[in-house]
Amino acid sequence: MKLLKIVSFTILVILLIFGVLFYTQVYDYARYPLKVDREKFPNVNTEAEIEALAEELLDQMTLDEKIEQLYGEPQSSVVKLAVNLFLLKRFPHMYIGRNERLGIPPFVLSDGPRGARVSDDFGGATVFPVAMSRGASWDVDLEARVHDVIAKEIRGIGANMAATPCINILRHPGWGRAQETYGEDPWHVGQFGVAATRAVQKHNVMASPKHYALNSIENSRFVVNVEVDERTLREVYLPQFRKVVREAGAASLMSAYNQARGEYLSNNAYLLNEVLRDDWGFEGFVHSDWFFAMHDAVASIKAGLNIEMPLSQVYNKRDIKQALSEGEITTGDINRLILPALKTRLKYAFAEDQMHYGPELLVTPEHVNLALESAEKGMVLLKNDGVLPFTAEGQQTIAVIGRLADVENTGDRGSSNAKSPYVITPYEGLRDYHERLGNRVVLDDGSDLEQARDVASRADQVILVVGYTYEEEGEYLVSTENMKESAAAGKLIGDKGIGGDRENLSLVEEDRILIDALAGSNENLALVYVGGSAVDITEWDDRVPAVLFSWYAGMEGGTALSRVLYGDVNPSGKLPFAMPEDSEEYPYFTPYTDNISYGYYHGYTLFDKQGIEVAYPFGFGLSYTNYSYSNLQVLTPTLNSGGTVRVQVDVTNTGERAGEEVVQMYIGFANSAVERPVKLLRGFEKVSLEPGETSTVLMELPVEELAWYNPDEREWQVETMAYEVFMGGSSADQALLGSGFVVQ
Repeated sequence: MKLLKIVSFTILVILLIFGVLFYTQVYDYARYPLKVDREKFPNVNTEAEIEALAEELLDQMTLDEKIEQLYGEPQSSVVKLAVNLFLLKRFPHMYIGRNERLGIPPFVLSDGPRGARVSDDFGGATVFPVAMSRGASWDVDLEARVHDVIAKEIRGIGANMAATPCINILRHPGWGRAQETYGEDPWHVGQFGVAATRAVQKHNVMASPKHYALNSIENSRFVVNVEVDERTLREVYLPQFRKVVREAGAASLMSAYNQARGEYLSNNAYLLNEVLRDDWGFEGFVHSDWFFAMHDAVASIKAGLNIEMPLSQVYNKRDIKQALSEGEITTGDINRLILPALKTRLKYAFAEDQMHYGPELLVTPEHVNLALESAEKGMVLLKNDGVLPFTAEGQQTIAVIGRLADVENTGDRGSSNAKSPYVITPYEGLRDYHERLGNRVVLDDGSDLEQARDVASRADQVILVVGYTYEEEGEYLVSTENMKESAAAGKLIGDKGIGGDRENLSLVEEDRILIDALAGSNENLALVYVGGSAVDITEWDDRVPAVLFSWYAGMEGGTALSRVLYGDVNPSGKLPFAMPEDSEEYPYFTPYTDNISYGYYHGYTLFDKQGIEVAYPFGFGLSYTNYSYSNLQVLTPTLNSGGTVRVQVDVTNTGERAGEEVVQMYIGFANSAVERPVKLLRGFEKVSLEPGETSTVLMELPVEELAWYNPDEREWQVETMAYEVFMGGSSADQALLGSGFVVQ
């Protein structure tokens, strides 16, 4: 009996200790300030003084303290991370680089492509449409405003680093994380990346553009090796990273999982040192993607990978000390990793804030309104046989049909899965819109085809919602071993995880069958596509009278959809990619591979070069009004290599509704002595026009933006020749006016 009491008491004590540890270390874990304690450093004010302080602090570090600067939290924090993520369904703050003895504050990373990620404790954040939708807006000022809000909310939740923007190139629409980037064109993506990076860092949040580099396959991302020639690398897959470094001063970059030319990006010395630091002059720091990205501590230290995230795995004290003792690395190598990271972090930790940041900033009415505006401006009207906008009259029956019609569907559920307090579904948005009109809105999930057709045939208007969810596309979460086996076999081994790449560009079978069933049932039918990238629409495009790409439209997506369909908002989005008639014309793509080659052409440059018919061109989108272009003028017909091209065109709203048009400028290279695309996007501007109004749109382009990369000379070169210039409403030849200029 006495022994039983002792055992029971011991168990109780153990449970109590475990409970206390769980509460203090996992649930109510410690929070730390992200700013420096000014009282400890009263005489440090200027940038030069901050840099000198970083050097002093580095000199004062012990070897253990130095190694601790090379990784996120200790390995033991895996319990904190795992329990919070999978049991408590929240993303915890991971405090990186904190040194209490020396007064070095930590940094906390929040994902942010569509909203502040580490926000669960605060009831959620403002969730915007995915980046592909915002790229379709072609509105960089809007993107700056979106990231201004994201940065405020990231600060409000106690973080100061943002894993945004994603600026990988959409090489093929099957890529599962296409929704996280802005499109297929490096210039277009780069402009958005610069706007986002600048806006984030204005609030003393370190931006971390990702994933550097060549990341355009999801299901093999941990293992795939990308082969690419130097011109393709420099001209197609790196320009947008170069822009965020040189024009926006990105504080950090996140390295990709994949290999490039046989070297993992986490230890790719050519890309991390020669290109990024030596060529571009990058002064910030590079951190790894989270888990499975690091492979060799010595190689990564030599290559210049500053910080392993989010935990110590490959960068650990045992292996690094052993490498030091065996002479594989030196303390100088470690110092070279710590110093730029510490200088960058301290600049943000010392910087004065322009406002107070607290949880009260999350999901304010102003932020919600911006989410609505962003959703509205990103929607692309691809087809309209006189159906839209629907009439907003009373005494009508509206049918909203489809398995996704009443689903909260804001995008994938991987690292970018920001959560909002609510999500307006398509059905909810339409129901609320028609409530004031007294109309009847009928919801049908489409599972009973006969019933769905009957509902559609009896309605005054039909909105058919098709597309994807996080189950069909998005970040792919499987074990490294599973990914290795599948990549080596060239096919899926075992059970497929959630999300990932799309092997087939057609809609899922249920949607295709439903479209067949409803085709011809009602002349007032609009098909609404929800997804993150292009889809093969050729098998049903001619069977529906109107097609609207609504993307994953964020928390206010349903409200935005109703306002666009009924003409309260005139659609102004344009495709940030081209869609060929035949999906087989895209570049070769497979989700399961351990090696792939990326060519110089993809998207509209490929279709232009090979004369491939497109269903919908890059930069295309319809409006409820019409625009005409005239009077194209090249104001600088002759330039030298240091000049600026200046071109203007008149655009007129010839319809009866106010609207916004995206004016696009392309440069042609027909006279080039080297292999070049037919034309490349080199400017765009979104302009608002009242009915009958004409605006003269002027675009300026530094001549250096015409350069090609000469791999033999290892430099960018501008050809002296006659160039073509085109301006209009899309990349289609018939949509463009043309002229030319000479660089001599």
